[in-house]
Amino acid sequence: MWIYEKKLQYPVKIKNPNARLASVIISQLGGPDGELGAATRYLNQRYSMPYREAVGILTDVGSEELGHCEMIAAIIYQLTKNLTPEEIIAGGFDKYFVDHTTGIYPQAASGVPFSTGGIGVKGDPIADLNEDLAAEQKARVTYDNILRLCDDPDVRDPIKFLRQREVVHYQRFGDALRLTQDRLDSSNFYAFNPSFDNGKGECRGK
Repeated sequence: MWIYEKKLQYPVKIKNPNARLASVIISQLGGPDGELGAATRYLNQRYSMPYREAVGILTDVGSEELGHCEMIAAIIYQLTKNLTPEEIIAGGFDKYFVDHTTGIYPQAASGVPFSTGGIGVKGDPIADLNEDLAAEQKARVTYDNILRLCDDPDVRDPIKFLRQREVVHYQRFGDALRLTQDRLDSSNFYAFNPSFDNGKGECRGK
């Protein structure tokens, strides 16, 4: 159960529309390392996570990522609001416009629609948490790339906030991985699982 608070996690107040900028920022909504994928990944991984503290981190971060989806959607909406046909064409937003007008549709900057195909939910706590650490770093790099392409302070400000949250999430998943490794015994921890060992500290099949 979630309680929706009717405000963005961080304010978005963009004065100057910019279709070209919207066409790259949209990747953080529905792209391969975007917020929608992150929320889906974390909120589903938590069911097979064996430790309450790690479940709490996945729930917290996954819920926050839903708020980040809302922020990115607000940025895209404000960047494309009231654009003229000439501005849409000049900004390279015409292909998107033909399919979606200026509605918010989750896709990558390349135009590929959102897909869960690349979302890692393995059901193994070590595999899933390492997936999450990598996901946060990839999202951070995407925000870095957006900042390299953007000089509008109204856009850079919320993007920098979102980038910083990726760093915080990475740290929290690091905490979750450490506590998980500390609690896994030798029959569960993949590196020491006897079913993969021949009794001599060597992998079976060698």
